[in-house]
Amino acid sequence: MFPKTSALSPARILTAAVSFGLLALLALPVQAQDGGSNTHPSPPAPLLNSYPSPLPAVQATGSNAKPLLKQLHRFTAANVPESGPEEQPVPPLVATDPAPTGLPDKGASQRPMLYIGEGYNKMYLINHGKTQWSYSTGGGNEYDDVWMLSNGNILFTRMYYIAEITPSKQIVWRYDAPRGTEIHTCQLIGFDKVMFVLNGLPGPRLLIVNIHTKAVEVDHQLPAPSSTDVKSIHPQFRRVRITAQGTYLASFLSMGRVVEYDKDFKEIWHYDIPHPWAAIRLKNGNTLITAEQDVLQREVNPKGETVWELTKDDIPPQYWYGNAQSVTRLDNGDTIVCSRGGHHQGPQLVEVTRDKKVVWVMQDWTHYGPATAVQILDDTGYPERPGDSLH
Repeated sequence: MFPKTSALSPARILTAAVSFGLLALLALPVQAQDGGSNTHPSPPAPLLNSYPSPLPAVQATGSNAKPLLKQLHRFTAANVPESGPEEQPVPPLVATDPAPTGLPDKGASQRPMLYIGEGYNKMYLINHGKTQWSYSTGGGNEYDDVWMLSNGNILFTRMYYIAEITPSKQIVWRYDAPRGTEIHTCQLIGFDKVMFVLNGLPGPRLLIVNIHTKAVEVDHQLPAPSSTDVKSIHPQFRRVRITAQGTYLASFLSMGRVVEYDKDFKEIWHYDIPHPWAAIRLKNGNTLITAEQDVLQREVNPKGETVWELTKDDIPPQYWYGNAQSVTRLDNGDTIVCSRGGHHQGPQLVEVTRDKKVVWVMQDWTHYGPATAVQILDDTGYPERPGDSLH
């Protein structure tokens, strides 16, 4: 549950940090939950000079404003294998209905995007409406979070592990979840640190790991509905984001609350809503929340007042997506809703304007699985800088 917060002394904070850090380090060699050993070959550390240093200015201009576009050619280069050394095939998709014709599209289908979904473990890089690159990880659960970085690498969660791969499908970093835990959310901070959450008991733990030194810099246990119920592990979290202000924005899926913590994990803001799958802090200071159970997207201001909302009543019936897990807010103010569809029917992506006009629908179950998350690659900003990429 959510206890009342109180100030911690520096000594208590240090003691807790050391304790949690030791627990995380001890957990690293534990056997992976999916039955495989957690003795994955230690990959080479990412080269520090593979990133620009330091991060460009917040208001970058020209080609520096859209760094991911400069990496796209690497995914179709001659050195990209059809299957990576640790890639695992997935069964081909079987569509029961043909893709409808005449769907709204004002050019959005031509935008480059990184696309993943629960229920089909194949991620796609789509550009000009076609798959340019893909990466498969076999059966089991489940893709939930993905980031293309400004050096072209891709960071993703696969429930039982988190990994960073290159465009040529080489693994450069991987962390296997200890037995009894799950990883659904991740975020790179700068060029050397990764934040992720371990769902588990007695409670989920938020970690920040330096992928170059392997040091665990933050390890903090978050509230949980139960400290003993194994069934409570899976729905603890799907999304946590670090904001541009350096705070943690945590979507407590099973506890019905979005909470913002400062760097010392003192609660500074919250918003109650049933089953919040994801929440992102927008550049205007508002928070955009996806409530999975109610299939709605709601933007609230710091006072908790609703300033924008998208529900079933706002979408023409032929474009209704049935369910939703995450969204992305574009530079132009539009919102893309990601949906797993209903039994491989209905749209996977729907883009709406601020005044709730549908401008683009993607519905193609022949070539793509469910949509849990999408990162639009021609928006501005550096994914390594918290708050730049709103997905």
